[in-house]
Amino acid sequence: MKNVYIVMGVSGCGKSTIGKMLSKQLQVPFYDADDFHPQVNVDKMASGTPLQDEDRWPWLDSLALEIQQWSNDKGAVLACSALKESYRERLFSDSAFAKAKQNFIYLDANFEALRKRLAFRKNHFFDPSLLQSQFDTLEVPNYGVHVEATLAKEDIIRRIQQIIEQ
Repeated sequence: MKNVYIVMGVSGCGKSTIGKMLSKQLQVPFYDADDFHPQVNVDKMASGTPLQDEDRWPWLDSLALEIQQWSNDKGAVLACSALKESYRERLFSDSAFAKAKQNFIYLDANFEALRKRLAFRKNHFFDPSLLQSQFDTLEVPNYGVHVEATLAKEDIIRRIQQIIEQ
């Protein structure tokens, strides 16, 4: 079984940017969980409607199948909000979740910094008005790698690599 690292956090924290950089460093494929959303979820978020758990379960279940395949292949890096503990658990089988906890990389950032960052983001379906709902939903994990998302990208990658290579 190969490692699948989940770069997680609220929208705008840098999951995709850091995930792509990390995958390049680790020489494994990168995937963005947003690309696996069904169109109905994308439409909801684009219109400013927060997703409910009922919207997320099928999406998380399909991601769990992908994660299982990636772990049987080369491994991977996945950018995924994974805001709640129940969502993180859903991404792995019961037996795999205990081991997988170490593979969550939480990018921590404050609301105001992300609000400003999202105001300048182009070509993304996420409505910036939903940021508060993400912070309201967020259950910060007490495991895995925690990195301040406002650090320089290179410093974030260096910190992640120091921890996962231990």
